[in-house]
Amino acid sequence: MSAWYLATVLALGAAPANEDESRSWTVFADKVYTAAGDPLDGGTVEVSNGKISAVSPGGSAGDAKLSVAAVTPGLIDLSARIHGGTQSVEQASETIAHLSTLDGLDRFVEDWNRQARNGVTCVMASTYDDAVIGGLSIALKTAGGDALAERIVKTDVALRAAMGQQPSQRNHPAAGRPTDFFSRRPTTRMGVEWTLRDRFFEAAYSKQDAARAFPGSDVLLSVLAGERPIAMQAWSTQDIRTAIFWKEEMEREGFGRPKLILDAAAEAWKEPELLARSGAAVVLPPHPAQGRTGEGSFMALDTAKLLFELGVPFALSGHNAIEKSSQLALQPGYAMRGGLPFDAALQAVTITPARMIGIEKRVGSIEVGKDADLVLWNGKPFEATSRVVGVLVDGRLILDPRAQSTEQGEAK
Repeated sequence: MSAWYLATVLALGAAPANEDESRSWTVFADKVYTAAGDPLDGGTVEVSNGKISAVSPGGSAGDAKLSVAAVTPGLIDLSARIHGGTQSVEQASETIAHLSTLDGLDRFVEDWNRQARNGVTCVMASTYDDAVIGGLSIALKTAGGDALAERIVKTDVALRAAMGQQPSQRNHPAAGRPTDFFSRRPTTRMGVEWTLRDRFFEAAYSKQDAARAFPGSDVLLSVLAGERPIAMQAWSTQDIRTAIFWKEEMEREGFGRPKLILDAAAEAWKEPELLARSGAAVVLPPHPAQGRTGEGSFMALDTAKLLFELGVPFALSGHNAIEKSSQLALQPGYAMRGGLPFDAALQAVTITPARMIGIEKRVGSIEVGKDADLVLWNGKPFEATSRVVGVLVDGRLILDPRAQSTEQGEAK
């Protein structure tokens, strides 16, 4: 047994006795929040071979292997930001649509374990936003197989892009002879927008003139056709406008009807009607304690409520935060303080993000036949006094609520 494997087992708690037990459980909860309908009072969730085999009212704590106050679907983060930083970006080009995010992921970083133990069971992994078009994002579980390829839920779920200053911050004008490959455009926000439009225009024209095709143009055409969404970072209102106007321009020119997901759209509250008109979806960043994000944008406490009332699809995210206050499990509570109803808050971290990237048939709700990704709580989810005490990913017990109960009893 390798030292790494032993350390991992110790970190995750006691290992299951056998493979059958590791994938099959009976979970009883005082409240089962399915995210697919009304919650069940005193309900039982049966797990067999990593799948949900039954969901029913009734049962008892004594008959269950696991008994808790509440159970929800596993949390899904479309902006988990687990990546290799600049090492995961193709630095020789600002637009490399056909790059796979999977190629730049590290199986052994602690981020996966931290996310899983805090209730995030599935993420959309994307490239670092130093490129205007960074590559293809992937949906995968935060725990499970030893290789990341074994955890894939769906490949190429979205094309990653970014507006704002970040994609241009390392570039510089060439004064005379270029000194490196960062002597190039874009060097400004306007240049970032120009680069995005240029690539999509060229891809669209390549349908009539094959000589204008380039590596990745087929990916851009699939985005224009609405076959996969484009997840575009846009923190501030000016970048949100730019992204929406780009979408509407593509439609106006007859190039297609792209599905736009605005990631980290902190200032979506400023012009929610524009978002509603555009048909774009939104992924909100973690709510900052003082309202001001690290990017410099301001996020109002009632942003999620405004989007909900206008019918704008939105999800919440945790941005791979280390500090507890910014992790995904707490974000619905902050949104509820801003006026968002509980059911909408639950959906914003479960079934809604699953639908945004087309993985709702496997994850996002507690329904028979879906993956057994479950979060176990010691109280009503998202309340200030509640916390995650257990996590199952594909039926594997990642965080054991029984071990924690024993520890608390010994402490008393």
